[in-house]
Amino acid sequence: MKTIFIICIIIVIIVLLLSVLTTSKAYQYKHTVDPIKKLDDGLDNNQNESNEKK
Repeated sequence: MKTIFIICIIIVIIVLLLSVLTTSKAYQYKHTVDPIKKLDDGLDNNQNESNEKK
């Protein structure tokens, strides 16, 4: 009975350590965002004209 309890405690400690390591690694990850692409001049003019009509 005592050996089973010790094995269970060891498993709980291992799971806890793995979850802490995974969470800390996730917080260290640097997210990147792609830059916004500029629209063509023709599209910009069409949008400006439609906004002026409103």
